[in-house]
Amino acid sequence: MNLWQKRLLEKLLPERFPILRWLMTLVLVLSLTSCEQKVSSQEVSTDYRDNPLQISQISKQFSEVSPPSVIQELRTTLEVYQPQVTIVTPQADEVLQDNKVTASFQVKDLPIFKDPQLQLGPHLHVILDNQPYIPVYDLNQPLVLSDLSPGTHTLRVFASRPWHESFKNEGAYAQTTFHVFTKTDDNNPDPKLPLLTYSRPQSSYGAEPILLDFYLTNAPLHLIGKETANEEFSDWRIRSTINGESFIFDRWQAVYLKGFRPGKNWVKLEFLDNQGNSVKNAFNTTVRLIDYQPKGKDTLSRIVRGELTADEVRPIVDPNYRRLTPSVEKKVEKQPSLETEIPKESKTEPTKPEQPKLEVPTAVPSPTLSPTPPEIITPTPEPQPEVTPTPESTPLPEKIAPQPTKPGLGGFFNRRAGKITSPQTPVAPSPSLPSTLPEIIESPAPEIISPTPEPQPEVTPAPESTPLLEKGELK
Repeated sequence: MNLWQKRLLEKLLPERFPILRWLMTLVLVLSLTSCEQKVSSQEVSTDYRDNPLQISQISKQFSEVSPPSVIQELRTTLEVYQPQVTIVTPQADEVLQDNKVTASFQVKDLPIFKDPQLQLGPHLHVILDNQPYIPVYDLNQPLVLSDLSPGTHTLRVFASRPWHESFKNEGAYAQTTFHVFTKTDDNNPDPKLPLLTYSRPQSSYGAEPILLDFYLTNAPLHLIGKETANEEFSDWRIRSTINGESFIFDRWQAVYLKGFRPGKNWVKLEFLDNQGNSVKNAFNTTVRLIDYQPKGKDTLSRIVRGELTADEVRPIVDPNYRRLTPSVEKKVEKQPSLETEIPKESKTEPTKPEQPKLEVPTAVPSPTLSPTPPEIITPTPEPQPEVTPTPESTPLPEKIAPQPTKPGLGGFFNRRAGKITSPQTPVAPSPSLPSTLPEIIESPAPEIISPTPEPQPEVTPAPESTPLLEKGELK
């Protein structure tokens, strides 16, 4: 209990009320004990769900807004983790005889990975001295730091969420100081003083709001009546200056800002004491240059703009999550493609039944079949106009030469031919029919067929047997 608190009790409660004095003392002790318990935990609540549309104008150009809704929803998935980070190599105060250093890390109670499609995931921010951090997504691949200058160097590491917000629980941060060839006074922060580690913003951005985040060590929270050796730092501040505009933060949590101009922007963070003065420790003042180009196409920019839902990007916080909705969409997309392919198949199917036309042998009308069915000549007048070309019938009389063995059939055939050719323009051959018939009957041998070239137009029905075969009327 402080001296001023004891004097206050003596004035308010004289010695004649010892019971009341004892009760008041007990209440003060319990309140201070509860405050000390709160100090041991450095995690500051950043739950914006009670006021998701909070907007605060912090300067002429910049305003503080709530985190994007998707990030707020995904953050709850990671609240169950309390990552514990350890630097395996290099070891503390180690003197290395090479300017090439291999750094390796261990992390407990947090999966470290990167989703191959979204290119985001829980990772480590590795900071050498006060350079921009290096993201580490694979603990199995050591980080090689090459071309280090001789002297002392400090390596700071802390766990980060996929959208680059640092975990602020106890154990999420690790630090080691090592030396290359020899020790120097550079890059060697005082462990007794508060230390500010700059995290974001860094590099390039494609959407607003932009995250401003940092990590604090040896910096107690703002509590009244806390008795500590470094009481002068109990009321610290963080001064942020962006493009010349300054504003003060008195809490340790992630901040989302709007008001950046397209192109180059510079950001400066400083650790201040309770008097508003800069605390002179290594790395407590840091300046970064960022590039803001609106309408970025990367995953984080699309999350910030609200173009992606929490379910679509949940694999960045859960490595075992399987995208169900995209697979359903793919099935729906495939269905119309099948429908478009069906008409194509229907177009090919009719071609298959057309193939039987090829099965009808065009060469089937052999000369052996032509003399046998004289009775089928009667239906020939219907397709005859289609077979008008007479030159094709010229070779047929040579093949029909065996017919003179049956003179009766030959005469009947010639008469039918005369009737068929009568409607045609060349009517002149009709009077020559009676002269030709006795010549064909009297000939005992097939050699007399030589005069047949005169009735060539009469034999036109012969090629008509071919369409009859195609129609399947001949057996």
